[in-house]
Amino acid sequence: MSIDSQLQHSRKLIRYGIWLFLLGLITGFLIPAMQNPRMGLSSHLEGTMNGMLLIIFGIIWPKLNLSNKLLSLGYALSLFGTFTNWGTTLLAGIWGAGAEMMPFAGGNFKGAVWQEVIIKFGLISLSLSMLVVCGLLLWGLRGKATDS
Repeated sequence: MSIDSQLQHSRKLIRYGIWLFLLGLITGFLIPAMQNPRMGLSSHLEGTMNGMLLIIFGIIWPKLNLSNKLLSLGYALSLFGTFTNWGTTLLAGIWGAGAEMMPFAGGNFKGAVWQEVIIKFGLISLSLSMLVVCGLLLWGLRGKATDS
């Protein structure tokens, strides 16, 4: 991947990180209206923390030594994992669901079967995505730093 493409991914990750941080802040205002306020608080925290995570990813992106394919994969999985983390916990808060996969934040709130399936799929897929992203970032930061 050319340095220009890497810098564009970097800039986009930072921009999406700021958007996600903002969504997390807005989610904080909605907590009292949610069926499960503890999941709403989780969504607020996930939005703000994952927004900062994307900003950090954007800052280190130009330093990665990866193929075009791996950089593109890491970029897509980063966005998928962070936004899905915020969105899944937001849905759990709105629906009053999530106890099956998140017993502490979910409390005694259990949604309809289809809601719990969506939450479970979201949480498992985002967790796997973020594990892959962390592996890619560690692999991309191996070796000595270059001047580029």
